Amino acid sequence: MSTYDLYAKDPGAPLWQVPATGAARFSWEYDEGRERLLALYQKGKDKQWDGRKRIAWDLEVDPYDPLGTPDEAMSIYGTPHWAKMNDRDKGELRKHFASWQFSQFLHGEQGAMVCAARIVESVPDLDAKLYSATQTMDEARHAEIYGRFLHEKIGMLYPVNDNLQSLLGDTLRDSRWDMPYLGMQVLIEGLALAAFGMIRDTTDKPLPKQILAYVMQDEARHVAFGRMALRDYYKQLSDAELREREEFVIEGCYLMRDRLRGVEVLENFGIPKAEAEEYSERSEYLALFRRLLFSRIVPCVKDIGLWGERLQQAYVDMGVFEMGDSNLDLLMAQDEELAEKLDADRFAAEEQERVAEVEQAIRAGEVAGEEAGDEAQAEAQAEAQAEA
Repeated sequence: MSTYDLYAKDPGAPLWQVPATGAARFSWEYDEGRERLLALYQKGKDKQWDGRKRIAWDLEVDPYDPLGTPDEAMSIYGTPHWAKMNDRDKGELRKHFASWQFSQFLHGEQGAMVCAARIVESVPDLDAKLYSATQTMDEARHAEIYGRFLHEKIGMLYPVNDNLQSLLGDTLRDSRWDMPYLGMQVLIEGLALAAFGMIRDTTDKPLPKQILAYVMQDEARHVAFGRMALRDYYKQLSDAELREREEFVIEGCYLMRDRLRGVEVLENFGIPKAEAEEYSERSEYLALFRRLLFSRIVPCVKDIGLWGERLQQAYVDMGVFEMGDSNLDLLMAQDEELAEKLDADRFAAEEQERVAEVEQAIRAGEVAGEEAGDEAQAEAQAEAQAEA
């Protein structure tokens, strides 16, 4: 079945073309590089994995409650629209919201793949090119996994959100080689990590928990890469050049904050756009969700050296300024550990199942042997009696 048959809304033309600008850069220095970045490149190679094998795709998913989302998380909960809904309608709403959310993850991962490939092309340093090549593969795997989850487990997709598409376009059109880093590694990846983490830590559904935990293990490396490369580069820029990048961050953060309303879903249920936006703005759950989404972005922006007065004021206005003091290294380490623990728990359970199967087979063999012995003894006795 074509993906176009599964879209909840018309996504428009099948291809979105963003005119490329900037130079492709080659480096003839093959024997030098930053030790930390080369170590990250090695880790990127060591940590490659196959989404077909590592994820337990045979786990069942209820498309009408794929994430175990509580009623209170629905932006129209407690409204007259919610009161009119029966259980079937509410299940359909959950399906649409999960589809919308994971569709944005999918589109963002394709954007990350394109941006990583652009970094390979445009970044001047070979160590950064090497790492970006591993990230390109990571993002391809993520797009594959989210696409499969949406096609096989939910059976519905949503088009890319306008604000996400706008930020992707701005990131890719800019001719400066550091902008794909800033737009993708810091803003889009940072926000995605926070969104993935919230769902990973709250869902009681094993398949989406696996997917998000394993994707986050990769994304932790990607954010670390952006921090290393940009921190080194931004130390060399003038105040005017830093202000330009801070303006890009401010605009991007507002776009990302406004992206997370899910208004498209409510419109599909017949709720006018203005009313849907009002419900989204009044939702306490969504307000908390949107605020926590900046837990990875704000400390990263501060760490790479973009912390001018205007940027700080923007974060004050968004109510996320204090997140600048968050321990980003600790968050990344936790992402790694959770994925490893999930693997360990799964493998331990599988090992117990294998042991139980072997023990059962041994017992079955012993019983069969005893039965065969009894039969042989009976036959011997019968033969002896016949000879007598």
